[in-house]
Amino acid sequence: MTISWPPTTADLLPDDHERAVLVGRVMRAEGPSVVTVRDGRLVDITARVATIRDLAEQTDPAEFVRGCPGADIGSVSEILARTPPEFRRPGTPRLLSPIDLQPVKAAGVTFAVSLAERVIEERCGGDASLADRFREQIAERVGTDLSALRPGSAETARLKEALVAEGWWSQYLEVGLGPDAEIFTKSAPMGSVGTAVDIGIHPRSTWNNPEPEVVLLVSASARIVGACLGNDVNLRDFEGRSALLLTAAKDNNASAAVGPFIRLFDDSFDLDTVRKLTVTLRVQGTDRFALRAESSMAEISRDPEELIRQLMGRHHQYPDGVVLFLGTMFAPVADRAEPGQGFTHHIDDLVSISTPTLGSLVNRVRTSDDCEPWEFGTADLFRSLAARGLL
Repeated sequence: MTISWPPTTADLLPDDHERAVLVGRVMRAEGPSVVTVRDGRLVDITARVATIRDLAEQTDPAEFVRGCPGADIGSVSEILARTPPEFRRPGTPRLLSPIDLQPVKAAGVTFAVSLAERVIEERCGGDASLADRFREQIAERVGTDLSALRPGSAETARLKEALVAEGWWSQYLEVGLGPDAEIFTKSAPMGSVGTAVDIGIHPRSTWNNPEPEVVLLVSASARIVGACLGNDVNLRDFEGRSALLLTAAKDNNASAAVGPFIRLFDDSFDLDTVRKLTVTLRVQGTDRFALRAESSMAEISRDPEELIRQLMGRHHQYPDGVVLFLGTMFAPVADRAEPGQGFTHHIDDLVSISTPTLGSLVNRVRTSDDCEPWEFGTADLFRSLAARGLL
């Protein structure tokens, strides 16, 4: 199946979008606006709720949105078609990331497969050509089926001790098998990008990959109120050289893609639905390369509620709430070009991350210095809202 650019409405929306409560953000001439999807059209509800942050704090966000009047600003297909930079017209609406004031956090090593690959990256020192050798070695020591591992259990503690005794100590074993999760800051508030725009790879990276994930919208009181899709763009060479380069590996211009819309929890979609999702990744290159993979939330090693408890509480407050990437089991190992070099992105790759109940997040790969610069921040948002009398 070909990934279209720009993506179509059929790609973008959930299969059951008629009953889904979907919210997002659109850049209009007057500034960023909160929108909902109704009958394939985008309705601006900013007059009732100025930010996605404020929406997440409502007692029942989905019911609140259902009752919000608003202005019809155009069809999803029209606005989607004008979202990529090369197709825009001055003053016409375009889609934005569906989040605004929330810090963007991400959980790492939440799937057993990704644990093995993080250890391999570290053993390689970021050199992709060594990955196969270390992959064979770790399979000999722990096997290939790691799905039964439960972080913090006595069994995983014994496995970790055995690996350390054999000289396989790794900080990834601690967060993958131990009681404490790896949760890091992926992007600052206002720093994420949405669908139908470019995502950024650091220009010095030669070993990198997409990470297809489910992303939770969480209120200031740690209540999970909705979900969407995310691409936690990852630099395997940077992080493999040193875990202290995590920020360089994870937080670059346009390296956090979120969208296409947030689906708010209601009777048709809740956290139990999220726990059962299978996220499909497709990559399509101009070199005719094609990749398809899946990440099953049923195989996550730490429940989403546990991750939220570790992220926030009396030990750490987030007054504007957060969004949390839940991690992925996707770790590409098949060679794209040279034998033994594994997968890495090429410029102009198209990346689609999809699941039937959340739609599709579609982006094009560029180097981060070639993506649109991040110029509209929190102060700009508040100046815009104040000018419209919405504060």
